[in-house]
Amino acid sequence: MTEKFFTSDAYHTDDNTRRVLPDRLALNTRFYFMARYISIVLRTRREAIAGTYDTAAWIRSSLDIFRLIEDCGGKFHMTGMENIRIDGGPAVFVGNHMSTLETMILPSIIAQEKEVTFAVKDSLVQHPFFGAIMRSRNPIVVGRENSREDLAIVLNKGQELLSNGTSVVIFPQSTRMVKFIPERFNSLGVKLAANAGVKVVPFALKTDFWEIGKLVKDLGRISRHKPIHIAFGEPMTITGTGKKENAEIIRFITDHLKEWGGEVA
Repeated sequence: MTEKFFTSDAYHTDDNTRRVLPDRLALNTRFYFMARYISIVLRTRREAIAGTYDTAAWIRSSLDIFRLIEDCGGKFHMTGMENIRIDGGPAVFVGNHMSTLETMILPSIIAQEKEVTFAVKDSLVQHPFFGAIMRSRNPIVVGRENSREDLAIVLNKGQELLSNGTSVVIFPQSTRMVKFIPERFNSLGVKLAANAGVKVVPFALKTDFWEIGKLVKDLGRISRHKPIHIAFGEPMTITGTGKKENAEIIRFITDHLKEWGGEVA
């Protein structure tokens, strides 16, 4: 494991953090941000193809993007980070999915404490740019078209990963959405945790700083007036069917989004 960067229970971007470009050049900031972001992705893609993109490299590239976001005006407010390390074993991290931002920066937060991977759509591992990177992280790959088949894949591959000490991040929503719709938040993560006998760490986030692109989802504009919020909840032990715990996760997300001014259906 590499050097740890987030060692406190909370992190808030300092108001004095260096900004690459002044506020009056907000339009240019987007192009600067995307150029730097693409350069990081291309570099990590080369490392993945060469077989050198290990966990330490993943953390470093994730931190590069984290710092790039701050340099371009993003302000992070992260709490509950002690809940990532409070239990030494692997866990299932379950939360809402709003933008590209969380898939890029969560490794810099979670992977420094636990080996981790994601449950992702098959289109991501086949992506011309991200495919090699994602495949190198040994993810759980689902199609998002047959829920019964996806459940079997997640339970089988997920239990294998967890039994070997690798935590799993699951976004139960079918896609990235700015508005949180509880009815579309399935119990996939809770079921995996129950079957594997591990705890669930819920998380809530508001990451619409990095908007969803109209033509290319990953290349949306950045909105520097929108703060970035991420909160991790206490690890939960799943009992019975997990219905109660899944409802608690939904409530955790809903309460935080309302507090942050987010959209909830």
